[in-house]
This record gives sequence, structure tokens and C-alpha cells, in this order.
Amino acid sequence: MFQQRAESFLLNGLGPARHFFSGLLAECDPRREHLWVAHLDEQDRCIHLTRFDGGDGEAPLPFREVVADAAVHGSVGIVLAHNHPSGDATPSASDCALTRRLALVGEAMDVALLDHLVLAGSECTSMRSMGLI
Repeated sequence: MFQQRAESFLLNGLGPARHFFSGLLAECDPRREHLWVAHLDEQDRCIHLTRFDGGDGEAPLPFREVVADAAVHGSVGIVLAHNHPSGDATPSASDCALTRRLALVGEAMDVALLDHLVLAGSECTSMRSMGLI
């Protein structure tokens, strides 16, 4: 499956990241929200991947686990992606607040939050492109 081949994927921009996470989300229940965290090395390659499953409204973002994974795997960057079962790829206020918080935590650890993608059907919104990161 796609997830088994995920590590070592190059995530060096919106196009590759969108393709990567769309493939992962295609294997998930579209009625539930899922959050993916890709940890990257210096060449923007995925070195560790974690999925957190939520209900029909919101996927959890466990900051401590994300930060611990970054330290264990020597991540220099992180890309987040989650789906909106509603079909609207517009980031919620909660999405934006959590993203800003993780960006600050990552900055303190020298781990850059490179982007947070919201996917819904064929739509994809990049929080970096929106200026939210």
C-alpha cells in the first residue's frame, strides 16, 4: 500500500506534498478526520510518518508526541496534512491556531513546520501559501 512506501518520499513543495498526502488519505475512511505528520531530513525526504485518527469533526494533534518523534528521528522539518470530511478544504480557526502553536514549538526545537495541508475531495489548501505559517 501507499503508506508502506511513504518513507523516503521527497516532499520539496506543494505539488509533491499534495500527491503524497492524497495517496495516504485515499487509504483512510473519508467520513473521519485523519491527521498525518511527515518528519523530514535535510533533503526534504520523509524519514518518519505518523497518523492520528479523529472522529467526524476533528483529528487530534498531540504536540508532545510530535515533538518527541522529531527528536528521536532527527527531523529538521515537518509537514502536516489532514482531511476535512465536510468537503471544504478551508482551514478552521482551530486548524490555524494549532498550526501556529506547533510552528512556535518547532521553532524552539530547530524543527521547521514547512506546511500544513487541508485536503477535502479534490481540493487542497496550503496554510503556507495562505501566509499562515
